[in-house]
Amino acid sequence: MSLHPISDKAEVSVDFPDKAYIGSFTRNSQFDAYADDDSVAIRLVRPGQDRREVVMHVHYGLLADILVEVAKSLASNRTCRFPASGSRTRHHAVRV
Repeated sequence: MSLHPISDKAEVSVDFPDKAYIGSFTRNSQFDAYADDDSVAIRLVRPGQDRREVVMHVHYGLLADILVEVAKSLASNRTCRFPASGSRTRHHAVRV
């Protein structure tokens, strides 16, 4: 598992009844994504003195449900645009 630079940004929040944790991961941060036998994992790392790390494991059944909802949302939102960075090229490569 190797870390890759984040070309855009991600925001994470976890809400509990008595507190909330919020973190952002921008271009100075890194990510890793991998799959195993029963789930996909996404890891976000913000290095430095204010180091943060988030790992989320999603089982394939839930991932499928999430992707269906994202596809519906994108299909109904014609104004959604991908960033002008290199991630657009990677996006098109994945779609093919």
